[in-house]
This record gives sequence, C-alpha cells and structure tokens, in this order.
Amino acid sequence: MQTIGIGELQKNMGILTHLNDALKIVDKRKNKDIAIVYPLKEKDTSITDKLAGSFSKYAKKIPDNKSMDEIRQEAMEMALMEKYGDKYGLSD
Repeated sequence: MQTIGIGELQKNMGILTHLNDALKIVDKRKNKDIAIVYPLKEKDTSITDKLAGSFSKYAKKIPDNKSMDEIRQEAMEMALMEKYGDKYGLSD
C-alpha cells in the first residue's frame, strides 16, 4: 500500500487515474489517516455503456427520413391519446 499526503494528491490528480494498488491518503500535519483508496476492478466498461445497453430495448427505432418535428408531433399525439383517449379525435 502506498502512502501519499493531501498536498501531493492535490498537485497531481493523475495519481488516481493510474492507480494499480491501494493508496492511503494521510494528513501529514496532524499525522492522521484520511482515506484509503482502492482501484476499480472493471476499468474497461463505463457506467454510460452499461446504462445504454440496458435501456436500448426501450428505444424506438426511428426511420432516417423523419424530421424531429414529425417525431415530436407523434410523441405528443401518443401522450394525449394515453391521457385523454379518443376524446379529441386524434386516432387515424
């Protein structure tokens, strides 16, 4: 386990990005341990990739020839149909 002071960590935050083993952060003025930092086990996958994969089945496939206005209009009609039903004659 490596030991590093707070000042050294503030000067060089790159220490945390290239962390391979545990790191103890100490306050050298008060001689107190502040924290112990462990490296992540999974460095390859990000949380964004994980969430994108888990929610991709909910995404609707949109044809390339539709504009954003058409997509927005369809979404608004679907929301109104869900809320009010066919009360306003929105169905085709």
